[in-house]
Amino acid sequence: MMNYIAERRQEEKERRRVEILAAAEEVTAHAGWDELTMDQVARRARLSRALLYVYFKDKADLMYGICERGMVLLRGRFDEAVSQHPRGLDQVIALGRAYIAFSETYPVYFDIMARCQLREGTSENVPANELAVQAAGDGMTELIVQVIHAGLRDGSIRTDLGNPMVAAMALWGFLNGALQVVTTKAKILDRTGVDARRMLEQSVQLAAHAIAART
Repeated sequence: MMNYIAERRQEEKERRRVEILAAAEEVTAHAGWDELTMDQVARRARLSRALLYVYFKDKADLMYGICERGMVLLRGRFDEAVSQHPRGLDQVIALGRAYIAFSETYPVYFDIMARCQLREGTSENVPANELAVQAAGDGMTELIVQVIHAGLRDGSIRTDLGNPMVAAMALWGFLNGALQVVTTKAKILDRTGVDARRMLEQSVQLAAHAIAART
């Protein structure tokens, strides 16, 4: 009986946590993260502000909670993209396209993930939600490294590429930079006649060309 009660309490706690995060995402989508307040989230989730702070100690903690949800979703898309291609190089291209599609489909998650990357520090006492985000990020970096290793084995990726981890971080940074241009410099793209979607696709192709085996 005690185990049953404990399980029900844990299920209720997790359900409420999910509801809070969903409410925060709705507020962010409507007002933007900078304008979000804990009071707004509490009202949207239909609970007291005091109870909200039981689950998330502050706005930053809430941000990392949202970020983790986004990263779990992104990892699922990454795994699916990789599974559809046998060659390592094609898997890299698929990952790039999946990341672009994710940024377009889930702009709230993409924005929150970018904010978390800027905040990431080296504190010894890292909160649980931030640790979860770090673990998810490390897992996706490792996936990219695995894909590069697969391409090295099957001959689709150049053997003089160098350290696969360095290459993975470079690819991630390159595509992130292109996405930031699209999201923050839209007026410049319009003025120069550059189509955002074509630019992003060309960014993926340029990255692929840089690591592709020479034939």
